[in-house]
Amino acid sequence: MKIGIIGTGNMGRILAEALIDGNAVSPSSMIVTNRTLLKAAELKKDFPGITVEPSAVEVAEQTDAIFVCVKPHDVYPLLQELESVLTKDKCIISITSPISVAQLESAVPCSAARVIPSITNRALAGVSLVSYGSKCSDSWKQELTLLFNKISTPVEINSSITRVASDIVSCGPAFFSYLSQQFILAAVKKTDIDYDTATKLTSEMLIGLGELLSKEFYTLPTLQEKVCVKGGITGEGIKVLERELGDVFEQLFEATHRKFDDDLNITRDQFGID
Repeated sequence: MKIGIIGTGNMGRILAEALIDGNAVSPSSMIVTNRTLLKAAELKKDFPGITVEPSAVEVAEQTDAIFVCVKPHDVYPLLQELESVLTKDKCIISITSPISVAQLESAVPCSAARVIPSITNRALAGVSLVSYGSKCSDSWKQELTLLFNKISTPVEINSSITRVASDIVSCGPAFFSYLSQQFILAAVKKTDIDYDTATKLTSEMLIGLGELLSKEFYTLPTLQEKVCVKGGITGEGIKVLERELGDVFEQLFEATHRKFDDDLNITRDQFGID
């Protein structure tokens, strides 16, 4: 199977690197392009077997599964450009949440799916969020499941939870990276620990936390119970978090959903359907 990637920005590149490192595809089976070809050429430096083409049409002509990794408002014009070369045996896959599979299907004559990846997929871990079009063939569903099993845990989701699921899976690493960075900076400011040591300890703590959860020694609530001894130091810290965090995460989800609604309005105008 030939894999095409149109757009090698942050997520397009991460997807390409993960698929190759996870042995889901070989570099020689991947054809890529980008509006700024230099970015595609930089990817080829790391994986010389990759083919770089100057246009999206040339990528789509030569590949079976075509990943569209461009900004939401650029998807519809791109699909119009590709329509003539998208034969029924191909599959078009968008990685952006504001574009529904129904919208994809309305614009292409082939199978369509949406797969929202996460930066954690670069470590061949985490979740990828999958939605299939109503006309997506069973063979393509199987192919995409096998492909993403190599780099993640694929989870099929209903369109009604697309935004919140993406907030958790795709945006979540950035949110918790920010919180971890603030944790480190506060430790440096309030104690004698240096930044590098605090960063090393925090990073290793997070890795260990992930291992505990991965191996199912504890759930998040039971882990807190084990560490938070009654009357102990951890309990004092938890009290501060309970007092200061308030509804910050509720506000976070409200903000991401407002932006999502704005993006939906743009795509709705372009495609003519939700």
